[in-house]
Amino acid sequence: MDLGRVRVAYGAVSDLYIELFGTREQSHADDLAFIERHLTRAGTVLDVGCGPGHMTDHLRSLGVDATGIDLVPEFIAHAGAAFPGGRYLLGSMDHLPVADGSVAGILSWYSLIHRTPHEVGGVLAELRRAMAPGGALVVGFFDGDAVEAFDHKVVTAYRWPVDEFSGLLAQAGFAEVERWRRPADGTHRAHAAIAAVTA
Repeated sequence: MDLGRVRVAYGAVSDLYIELFGTREQSHADDLAFIERHLTRAGTVLDVGCGPGHMTDHLRSLGVDATGIDLVPEFIAHAGAAFPGGRYLLGSMDHLPVADGSVAGILSWYSLIHRTPHEVGGVLAELRRAMAPGGALVVGFFDGDAVEAFDHKVVTAYRWPVDEFSGLLAQAGFAEVERWRRPADGTHRAHAAIAAVTA
């Protein structure tokens, strides 16, 4: 996937995206609970693909030393203004601005959905590089019976079977510790999340 295309596409709809998704109150309670179970331990946490910054701010409200990273300038500008106590950096999950083994956790909440299947393994390897032994990773993505592209409202996205995504995590050096799935309900697509630790 052309990351420049993703950046421009989200920048063009950033105001609407922020209006629809830009606060923790607009997040599903089960999503927040899942994230909290695995990323509220002590240490530095990166929220990669943080979007408007609301999940980063939520983690910080729980005492987590969280930093948001996103490639969309409009999202980083909004996050800095809406959550002035937080840290938000313009950047890419392909090249995280941290030393090897330096973070205790990473949140990748729907930030891998636009990456093509052959790209995901490389991104997961970069996340693994950044994480300390025993570090926790939480990934949210669209659930499906097969790996397939679909017409997302912003730019092409991909569904993943949970078992297949878990296998990719294992190849990158993570061990799954919890998963959960929320079926489609007529308004929202099927959702899945996996929590894993560095193996």
